[in-house]
Formats: sequence, C-alpha cells, structure tokens
Amino acid sequence: MTKQEKVDFVIKTLNELYPTIPIPLEHKDPYTLLIAVLMSAQSTDVRVNQITPILFEKADNPYDMVKLTVEEIREVIKPVGLSPMKSKGIYGLSKILIEKYNGEVPKTYEALEALPAVGHKTAAVVLSQAFGIPAFPVDTHIHRLMYRWGLSNGKNVVQTEKDAKRLFPKELWNDLHLQIIWYGREYSPARGWDLNKDIITKSIGRSTVIKEYMKTKKS
Repeated sequence: MTKQEKVDFVIKTLNELYPTIPIPLEHKDPYTLLIAVLMSAQSTDVRVNQITPILFEKADNPYDMVKLTVEEIREVIKPVGLSPMKSKGIYGLSKILIEKYNGEVPKTYEALEALPAVGHKTAAVVLSQAFGIPAFPVDTHIHRLMYRWGLSNGKNVVQTEKDAKRLFPKELWNDLHLQIIWYGREYSPARGWDLNKDIITKSIGRSTVIKEYMKTKKS
C-alpha cells in the first residue's frame, strides 16, 4: 500500500467511525477553551471537564479571573495536577488579555504562544477548535498512531506535525486531529492494545510495529 493509499484509508475509516466528532474539552468560547486546554496538560479530559465548571462558576472571562488570586485559582484546579504552574499561567494570561487584547483571545500562533503557560499544542487547539483556523495539534495519541501507521518516523511531535500537515489535506486538519485522538483512545491505546480491534493499524500499520506486537503476545 502506498503512502497516499494509507492516507486515503485513514480518512475514509475515520469518517465512517466518527461522522460526528465530539469535542473533548467542554467550553463555551475561545477563553474558556484556552483555559481548559492549558489545564489539560499532563491530565485527562475527564478530570478537566470535572473541574472547569467549578472554576468557570467563579470566573469564565479574564476580567473576573484576575479578581481571584493565584492561590484561589490553584485551590480550585489542584485536582488536575501541576496547579502551581497552571494557576500562575491562568492568572497571568488573563491579565495580558485584558491589557493587550481588550479581553479577547488572539488568533495567531505568535500571540498565543507568547502568553504564560501556552505552548504550541495549546495554541493549535485554540486556533482550530475556537476559530476554525487550519491547525494540526499533535498529542500523544496522534504521535503514537502516525508512527504505528507508518506515516511519521516517531522522532518527536514537531516532525509528526510536519508529516501530518504534509500528508493530509489542509481542509481536513481540524476534523482529522480530533478523529485520530478519539480513535487512539478507543481502538489503539498505548496500554491494553488489541491489534484485532485496531482496524487501521492492522490494515496499514508499520510492519515492525505489528511484529513487536506479535512478540509481546507470544511471550
């Protein structure tokens, strides 16, 4: 199977599995999405979705957020982990949004990545999901699957993002990155992986990955 045939198979299969794509993090606008994505670092979407309603009840916009102290924010978001760094980031970026952007979330990588605690992936998620700007945020699921499918070399997420953007049509990026995340969680997880359920990897996967899987099952 050629690389283009693999790409076509991935797109076709994901569209069949996820014709309607759920949004992983609950939010109501670009600001609440930005905060939710920031909170999701080294945490789970389920945990974040449990905590954001509590935080947003107190402050769901930058003007109300800066009325809280960093300590108050930290106390609310403690269950998601890394609360010292995240609470400082939430307070700091809210202050900057007010001072520089009239309380609005900016729409460029450069401006978003200049905000405290906002990295490239967070910026990409906000651009794609809040503003519909084509982006391909790469999380652990996408990084793992692009390697398993033989579509990237797996060296780092930067290379994986470049490969994804090169291989997949730009108009599909925003849907595809979410579809791949859901697929990774449901059919091709890092742990408890069952190749027989993983229809994409079983059909187009890198031979070395499949051989390694078979070895682990025999041992």
